[in-house]
Amino acid sequence: MHFTSERHLDDGVLEREFTLGEIPGILWTPESAPTPTPLILLGPPPLGLRKVHPRLAARARHAAADGFATATIELPGSGERPRTPAAAQAHADLRRALEAGEPVTDEIIDALILPLVDAAVPEWQAALDALLGLPGIGGPVGYSGGVISIGTRLAVVEPRISAAVLFAGSFVPRVIFEEARRVTIPLHVLLQWDDEGNDRQAALDLFDAFGSQEKSLHANMGGHTGVPQHEGDAAAQFFNRHLK
Repeated sequence: MHFTSERHLDDGVLEREFTLGEIPGILWTPESAPTPTPLILLGPPPLGLRKVHPRLAARARHAAADGFATATIELPGSGERPRTPAAAQAHADLRRALEAGEPVTDEIIDALILPLVDAAVPEWQAALDALLGLPGIGGPVGYSGGVISIGTRLAVVEPRISAAVLFAGSFVPRVIFEEARRVTIPLHVLLQWDDEGNDRQAALDLFDAFGSQEKSLHANMGGHTGVPQHEGDAAAQFFNRHLK
């Protein structure tokens, strides 16, 4: 991990950009916090870190006020990272189906999501190796947000993650429903009821499939970006219960 810049935010948070090989990322740490500081991984949407930085930084500040460090990395094919021809074709097939008012088939969903999950999860594990090797950063570790299929796979394969807040707002391949049955960590799942880009029934079915004994579903009216402020407070309380 190589730090490329740092700046002190006005609320006592240190923001440092880094690269992990060719993967860009950002680490936020509270400047006054007990060590080792617990860590929350912020899964970004596939829009590029520059575009969503204000939203991520706001979540990081909120977490820092509770004594958490947070970190994120650029997803494969997002931002300035190259997109593969197969990913470009999958996005084109999705747009064509949506514009024609046709169902989004399992084949399109698999081609769009599974290669992203297969590539992103090992990168998150490598990032976690590097982050936990830094002075002052320690467990337990939580995961928050991002593409729900990535969060589901991470919850299955990464034993260092103790709890997760997942956002139901993306297409879910059928194989992820099977993996969800193996998830056992506490979950806090957010669902926007009127999300035009989300299959509501698939989100409900995925929640039902999760094998966790402790899981809660928070559904709110509104579109994809309309998550109410009080849900951020509820997510913070969830992590305070399970990561401290």
